Amino acid sequence: MKNRIESITSLGKVPAYRRKEHNGFDEWDFVLSPHHHPSILQILIDGRDPNAIDIEGKALPTLVYLAREKRPQIHHNFKAGALNALIRVSSKVSNAPFILNVDCDMFSNNSKAIRDALCFFLDEGNGHEIAYVQYPQAFDNLTENEIYGSLRVLMKLELAGFDGNGGPCYVGTGCVHRRESLSGMKYSEELAVELKAMKYDKKIIGSASFNEEDCKALASCTYEENTPWGKEKGVKYESLVEDVLTGMSIQSKGWRSVFFNPQREAFLGMGPTTLLDTLVQHKRWGEGELQILLSKHCPFVYGRPNMPLKLQLSYCIYNLWAPNCFATLYYVFVPSFCLFRGISLFPKISSSWGIPYLYVIFVHRVHSLVEYVWLGGTVRGWLNEQRMWMFKRTTSYLFAAIDHMLKLFGFSKSAFAITGKVADDDVHRRYEQEIMEFGTWSPMFTVLATLALFNLLGLIAVVTNNVAIGDARMKIFDVFGFQILLCYVLVFINLPIYQGMFFRKDSGKMPASVTLQSVAFALLASTLTIY
Repeated sequence: MKNRIESITSLGKVPAYRRKEHNGFDEWDFVLSPHHHPSILQILIDGRDPNAIDIEGKALPTLVYLAREKRPQIHHNFKAGALNALIRVSSKVSNAPFILNVDCDMFSNNSKAIRDALCFFLDEGNGHEIAYVQYPQAFDNLTENEIYGSLRVLMKLELAGFDGNGGPCYVGTGCVHRRESLSGMKYSEELAVELKAMKYDKKIIGSASFNEEDCKALASCTYEENTPWGKEKGVKYESLVEDVLTGMSIQSKGWRSVFFNPQREAFLGMGPTTLLDTLVQHKRWGEGELQILLSKHCPFVYGRPNMPLKLQLSYCIYNLWAPNCFATLYYVFVPSFCLFRGISLFPKISSSWGIPYLYVIFVHRVHSLVEYVWLGGTVRGWLNEQRMWMFKRTTSYLFAAIDHMLKLFGFSKSAFAITGKVADDDVHRRYEQEIMEFGTWSPMFTVLATLALFNLLGLIAVVTNNVAIGDARMKIFDVFGFQILLCYVLVFINLPIYQGMFFRKDSGKMPASVTLQSVAFALLASTLTIY
């Protein structure tokens, strides 16, 4: 199997002799476009066949290949549409009561993961209340210091907090669902009695050939017309973050969810390997979360009465990602702006009013560092996490907020941006060396570089305009100390951007067009500030 996978990966396609082993794949020979083709389904392994055994003589599970029908004139609803087609087809192939959902780039890392999830579902006391068991999302390709940050704190700590507040949100992968909850059923005492009495039988009625032909209609692009699929049944279509909305919908119907974080990660996937991929991914997440907040699916409306208030508030942490960008932009831009103008924003260092600021700065950063290291990260990884936190707040979430406002006023339409998973050799080498990747033009890079240069110019202005000694220098620091400290921190955080703009020669450096634009914008902003 290892040789098969590696040979097919290097070849870039399934060899002809392999395709001939399965008649269903022949249909691809008549397809002109991956976005315009009929339903293609092939049962590769029929678990009901007594000859379907491995080299040790143990029975193999049923394995089905499915490519749902796609037509250019009919919206296919991206990942949510694919999942719903799979849910319907699997109901005919096996109708298994539990469904595991993982992304295409993920693999199993813990052979006990499914058994552990079933322990929750089959618990005699409260198992019938559980709709899904969510594992934390983890990545196999992270560098030692996680150059582009990670979901470490979100997945391992914040989801555990969700669990304590009523159940974790659904994160779109690494999740085992109860079929009834995905079918739109509301939790009730009557349903609980039925679930408790249910006996799970391995026997499946029907032949493989019958199922193979019968299931293609379930994966057609017109099957969902005038049906509740995507609205009341299956994965929801009304958001860019279909996973979060689906989990909230399930919880609003009275179901509970469970977060489980085993010592050995259950599933591992591939994280983004470039800065732009990371920012684009978070832009989609931020926009989708804001979309939920400003719609009929707002947690405070959609979640009543089955979701406790603390769970509704937990969702708001992510729903407010995009609006919170404006607070971060204030701290990134306004203090340096006021340094140019000689305006003090914070209390004097010597003032007793400065103590609360010092306390919050110190305690919050120490708490964040201890939290990150406790979860298995490094100190340098924490610094990278802080850098990416600022980058995402000033670009991803800013563009998410702007785009969603434009959509509300009808100036644009929602688009599903797919995160790249494959990088060329040079990009991969720089990623392994933890060198930040720029390489291509993006308005996000222009914003980042402009803010970085503006803060650098503000710091230079402070240093050059206040070449004083003794008491004069101390007075300046006493008045502007907090702003100068903030400016130093911002310049330190932006060091990779300065390197990419002025010192690097490789293909991953900041594009010259971005550098020229940013220099012009930063100089213009500094000039207007002074005069």
